[in-house]
Amino acid sequence: MGFSGVDALDDDRIARRLRTTPDELTPAEARSVAATLLADGAFSEPYCEWLPTWYELALIAPVRYGDWRLRRVAGAVAERASVTATAPRFSRPTDVRIDGAPALSRVSGFRERFLLADSLLHLEWFDHVAAADGIEVPDGLVARTREESLSYYGGERDRLSPEVRRFQRHLFADDGWVRRVDEAYGLDSALFGLWERLLRDERRRLGGD
Repeated sequence: MGFSGVDALDDDRIARRLRTTPDELTPAEARSVAATLLADGAFSEPYCEWLPTWYELALIAPVRYGDWRLRRVAGAVAERASVTATAPRFSRPTDVRIDGAPALSRVSGFRERFLLADSLLHLEWFDHVAAADGIEVPDGLVARTREESLSYYGGERDRLSPEVRRFQRHLFADDGWVRRVDEAYGLDSALFGLWERLLRDERRRLGGD
């Protein structure tokens, strides 16, 4: 998207230091790592609330355990570098109305709920992490993307504006991350495979028109 500040931190160097010499993280790097881990940990429980009840009940225990583990690591990273980091507050269906109606009133099925949740919560995740990384997102873009995406994925809007469509195409690019996690831990998970396919298909669709 060409945002200012995206090159301020060297992601490859941060990853190497985390693996080998975490004490050498600079304050800016530690703040980035801690904010990202906290956002990752806080993401999944509200996401579950956007999806069918069976999904939430099946995943709530491992999701909460994962959040606890990530918060512990984030706290250690932040304390070591004497920085502070916070977790974002992600939207839940009870917080949101879309085109004047309850958030989930116009969506049905797993795919529709999954895409609606991702279009909103990944945007909120990015906004939080970008701020911690010093990335300057243009004024109004997050608010405009939120408004258009909610109406498009869960309401009456029939298309996204070009800039919002491009932004969402980048936000839906987590299919590669899902695949790498599945492979790295040898999970061979059908659920991870479903996530990857839904994200990949939507990313490609958004880039295809």
